[in-house]
Amino acid sequence: MELSKMIMEAHSKTQTNNIIAYVGIHQQRFDELVHLFLHGDYRITQRAGWPMSYIAAEHPELVQKHLANIIGNLGQPNLHNAVKRNTVRFLQHIDIPENLQGIVMDCCFRFIDDPKEAVAVKAFSLTILHNLSKKYPEIVPEIKMIVAARLPHETAAFKSRAKKFL
Repeated sequence: MELSKMIMEAHSKTQTNNIIAYVGIHQQRFDELVHLFLHGDYRITQRAGWPMSYIAAEHPELVQKHLANIIGNLGQPNLHNAVKRNTVRFLQHIDIPENLQGIVMDCCFRFIDDPKEAVAVKAFSLTILHNLSKKYPEIVPEIKMIVAARLPHETAAFKSRAKKFL
């Protein structure tokens, strides 16, 4: 079955698991999934992100050649929440190449500082920044400053991640 048809067939956990099983550890199928995630129409892009994020977290070797494009996509204006959420979901579980760490940090700082950003995007971004702070301890004061300013206005999920970081 064609991957785009599988994606459009249903948007559910069961279908996501079917797509994950279909793609498996096949680089070519994963490449197609990433292509749909980055270049598909609105609905396909949203739906491709969920299985892509789980596969990328479980098999980071499959996503390596796509990281620059996926991370670059985070800077697009008016990016759908599902695209941001699924990208930062898997980025918190992989080793981000050094040449992309600055871009990722910039995006994550913008996400956690934006009062309108979705809570999941903020929570995943905070985890990414925490992971990167081990290599770049100089970012810790800025993270703490943003978290302290945002904490009174955030949801319980963000507060929980923030407290773990602090």
